[in-house]
Amino acid sequence: MLRTNENIIKRPIFMTDKATRLSEGENKVIFEVSRTANKIEIKNAVQALFNVTVTDVNTALVRGKDKRMGRGYAKLRNWKKAIVSLKKGDEIKFFDDKAE
Repeated sequence: MLRTNENIIKRPIFMTDKATRLSEGENKVIFEVSRTANKIEIKNAVQALFNVTVTDVNTALVRGKDKRMGRGYAKLRNWKKAIVSLKKGDEIKFFDDKAE
């Protein structure tokens, strides 16, 4: 499979308390990324997609939870998250600030 920036960065995670606290206080953004991506690839993909300067990337593998499905249990998939630190003054806007 061809590794493009869109394949490396899957989705932003911004609806959690920790993600909100990091984005407002420390200028960090959390993304779900490909499990095979390394920190250099994640840094280059974020810089190319959002036109910002990345200063640091921290990654963590998150284990999938066991959930009840029907009469039995199933395990959700494992995934990788990246906490990306942005240069002071840079920010990524996911929503438009205009309220209509």
